[in-house]
Amino acid sequence: MAEDMAERVEALESILVEKGYVRPDALEEIIATYEQDVGPRNGARVVARSWTDPAYRDRLLSDATAAIAELGYGGRQGEHMVALENTPDEHHVVVCTLCSCYPWPVLGLPPTWYKSPAYRSRVVLDPRSVLADFGVTLPEGTRITVHDSTAEVRYLVVPMRPAGTEDLDEEALAALVTRDAMIGTALL
Repeated sequence: MAEDMAERVEALESILVEKGYVRPDALEEIIATYEQDVGPRNGARVVARSWTDPAYRDRLLSDATAAIAELGYGGRQGEHMVALENTPDEHHVVVCTLCSCYPWPVLGLPPTWYKSPAYRSRVVLDPRSVLADFGVTLPEGTRITVHDSTAEVRYLVVPMRPAGTEDLDEEALAALVTRDAMIGTALL
């Protein structure tokens, strides 16, 4: 199945290049952007920095757009960011109920499920059960807050730092952070 899809993509790319609709170097630049410049590893670096640098954490929670820009991340779909910190008392989860507004500069391409009508409606009505579908079971006393991403505001969830990671450096911590945890649908 994957080979079939790869062949289709290659055939489509060849036709687009042959007809002059797309330049091969432009395709390579787009691919490089999403492999190297945009993606969840950017958000993971933001989260890891917030775990290791209390002053950065404070800046991130008070003005996420500026704090994220300090690390060189920003641009389209990341102009107005808000960071939400998970705690033992409160767990944040993000959705876009209208379409699929999503912070591409720090999370990369949105997962298919994020755009699905089922996720978009169910997480608002019954977030605890949706989180359970993702394998996330929170204590009954933990409040779950759902944030609706919009064209004006995008969210980044700062997950709780895993226990036993006090000796890890920022790079090692970033390797622990997942895209889903930064949406709020996974725990670390």
